Amino acid sequence: MKWSDLFQRKSSGDVAKDRLKMVLVSDRASCSPEVMERIKSDILEVLSKYAEVDKDQLDIHITQVDSDEKGRGTVPALYANIPIRNMHHNA
Repeated sequence: MKWSDLFQRKSSGDVAKDRLKMVLVSDRASCSPEVMERIKSDILEVLSKYAEVDKDQLDIHITQVDSDEKGRGTVPALYANIPIRNMHHNA
């Protein structure tokens, strides 16, 4: 991703394409929406012990990445962008 991509607005078609890609990747990784929600919940529960997380800006999903091993092609990977509002320094 380029820096300029961060400041460009996506068309509704681009947003729909991104959502479809996420659904397809989740299907390939055999991760149902319910499991994905449980993963998000568990991650938030652990992080909330140490930091205040901006739940509205939370972005966690499964994506495909190239494998380092020969012949494996792509493999599922968990992508997490979790904005932290404040750290709990007494944790």
